Amino acid sequence: MGRTVIIGLDGVPFRVMDTLSAKEVMPNFKKLKEQGSFKKFESAIPDISSVAWSSIITGTNPGEHGIFGFTDLVPGTYNLTFPNFTSLKAKPFWHQKPDKKYVIINVPSTFPAQPLNGFLVSGFVSLDLQDSVYPQEFIPDLEEIGYKIDVDSAKGHTSKEEFIKDLFDTLNARIETYRMLWDEFDWDVFMFIITGTDRVGHFLMDAFEDENHPHHKDFLEYFKKADEAIGEITSRMNEDDSLIMLSDHGMETIDFNVYVNAYLKEKGFLELNEGSERITYNDIAKGTKAFAMDPGRIYVNLEGKYPNGSIKPEEKDKVIAELIELFQNMEKDGKKIIKSIHKKDEIYQGPVAEQGPDLVLLSNKGFNLKGSIAKSIVFDKDVFTGKHTQDDAFLLVKTAKDIKIPEKPKVSDVVSIMNQIED
Repeated sequence: MGRTVIIGLDGVPFRVMDTLSAKEVMPNFKKLKEQGSFKKFESAIPDISSVAWSSIITGTNPGEHGIFGFTDLVPGTYNLTFPNFTSLKAKPFWHQKPDKKYVIINVPSTFPAQPLNGFLVSGFVSLDLQDSVYPQEFIPDLEEIGYKIDVDSAKGHTSKEEFIKDLFDTLNARIETYRMLWDEFDWDVFMFIITGTDRVGHFLMDAFEDENHPHHKDFLEYFKKADEAIGEITSRMNEDDSLIMLSDHGMETIDFNVYVNAYLKEKGFLELNEGSERITYNDIAKGTKAFAMDPGRIYVNLEGKYPNGSIKPEEKDKVIAELIELFQNMEKDGKKIIKSIHKKDEIYQGPVAEQGPDLVLLSNKGFNLKGSIAKSIVFDKDVFTGKHTQDDAFLLVKTAKDIKIPEKPKVSDVVSIMNQIED
C-alpha cells in the first residue's frame, strides 16, 4: 500500500502556480500539473491561515473545529484570546488514524506540539522551538540545522534585502529538516509546508505583477527554489505513493487597507469609551450595535452575551439586515468594497457554530479588510502589497488510485481525499 505526501505552499494563488509553471520558473510543478489533477481550491471563510489549515487537517468547517480567526474573545467578555492547537475541537487526520505513522513539518496553528505516532514541528504562530517539537529529542538536531519557525517578517518593514535573505535562509533550513526526517522515520504520511511563500506574497506581490520591479527576480527565484524542493521530494517518492499539493488561500495586490471598525464607528454602529491611552475591545461602550474582528468578522453586540451588550435578541435580525445593507453599499472611489457577505448559519455547521461571527465579509480585488479597533481612519496603505483571496487557492492531486475530487474542492475536502487514497 502506497504512502501519501502532502506539500503545502502557504498563500499561493492558482494563477501564480499556473503562470510560473508555464514560464518554466517551476518546471517540476509543471510536470506534476500535466500528470495530475490541478484545480482552483476554495479557502475557508474568512480566508485566513489559522481557519483554513484547521479545516485542511481536520476535514471540518469552523462550526466543528472551533477556529474562527487568529484572535477571538473570551466568552462573556471583550478580552482578546489567541486560539492555538489545544483550542481545536476536531481531531487532525493524524489523530483520526493513530495507527498510521506521520511526519508533520510546519503546519500553521499546530502550536503547542501534541503527541502523535511520529514527528511534528509546529508552524506559525509558534512561540518557541521548545514547545513546537514532538518528540522533543529532535530539538538539538533542528537547532544544529538552524531551523526557524518562521521568517522574521519585521525585516520586511525595514529592509527588503535582509527580509529576502531571511526568506531563503529559513527555506534552506526547512529543506534540510525534510531531508533529515524523510529517512529517519518509517512514515505513512509526510506533510511538508512552506510558509515563506505567504510572506513573499504579502511583501512582494507587486514584484510578481511588475517585471520591472527591483525584486521581481527575487520573487521568481524564491519560487524556483521551492520548485527545486518539490522536484527533490517527488523524485524520492515510490511508484505507488500519492501526492497532494495545495495552498490554504490565494493572494492578490492591495490598493487600500479598509478598517472595518472605523467604518462602523463612522456610521454610528460602534461607540467607544474615550480617554483610554490604548484603545481595546474593552472600550466598546453601551449603544454599540456591532463590532468587527480581523479580517472582516462582524459581531452583533448582544445584550447578555457581552458586558455592554445593547441589542436585544429580538432586535438581532433587524441589525443584521442593517449591516448587510451598509456593507453592500460601501464604496471607495466609485468601487464596491465588499464582494460577498456571509451569514453565520450559511457557512458554519456543527456543535460550536454559534460561537462564530454573525457575518463574514469578503472583499473585492484590491481591498484588504482589517479589524483593528484602535484605527480612526477607514482607508490607508502600508508596507504590505498582497492580501488573501478566498476562491483562488490551488489543489493538485497525483495518484494511481481511483478517487473522486469535487468539481469545486474546498479546504475541508482534503481529509476525505486522503481517505479515498488510503482506502
